[in-house]
Amino acid sequence: MANIEGRNPIIEALRSDRAIDKIMISNSSKEGSIKKIIGMAKEKNIVIQYVDKHKLDEISTSHSHQGVIAVVSDYKYYELSDLLEIANKKGEDPFFIILDEITDPHNLGTIIRTADAVGAHGVIIPKRRSVHITSVVAKASAGAVEYVPVCKVTNIVNTIKQLKKEGLWIAAADMDGEVFYEQNLTGPIGLVIGSEGFGVSRLVKQNCDFVVKMPMIGNVSSLNASVAGGILLYEIFRQRMKKD
Repeated sequence: MANIEGRNPIIEALRSDRAIDKIMISNSSKEGSIKKIIGMAKEKNIVIQYVDKHKLDEISTSHSHQGVIAVVSDYKYYELSDLLEIANKKGEDPFFIILDEITDPHNLGTIIRTADAVGAHGVIIPKRRSVHITSVVAKASAGAVEYVPVCKVTNIVNTIKQLKKEGLWIAAADMDGEVFYEQNLTGPIGLVIGSEGFGVSRLVKQNCDFVVKMPMIGNVSSLNASVAGGILLYEIFRQRMKKD
């Protein structure tokens, strides 16, 4: 079992019909959006348990539960074929985000939240040396993890090769590439975002079709992974919307 913490993530989980075992609510939190959660839970016949706030503090891993924690089944990861099928059913060119060893749960959650905003069809993460879906990730995503399919793969390089066979162009985000807004980012595309400390690994970058960078004139040489990802994802979104 796993936990979802925070009011907005739990509301989105209720909206998405995620299987919820029970919802624990602080005795001192019964106003505002907590009332909404209680109402939605009662409509779905979900058990509500009122507990002392200290109990939630002990259980919480995000340290930001906002007086409510839902106990749910573990996140069900998607297969790569599922992501391709989602794009196909929508009649859209596939649009995936490929994360190369992102280890910060806040970065993963923020990227998933942006993926939802720009209409990406899925996020791909490696099984090893990467953060997975946790309560902290769900909280950072503001509930977007309930709507954005996440696929966990054994090998990122092999996955890139498979996606290229499916007709996708794969772009890596790295400072030795071409300026991102001067590149054609339309059509079936996968964007690779590298790890917080090391960027995109050499072998992964070698297997990408092209590399894009963000010009910078400040004193800091790089951006946070989720910030850089957000900028690039919105440029892909802008170009796709312009094409349509």
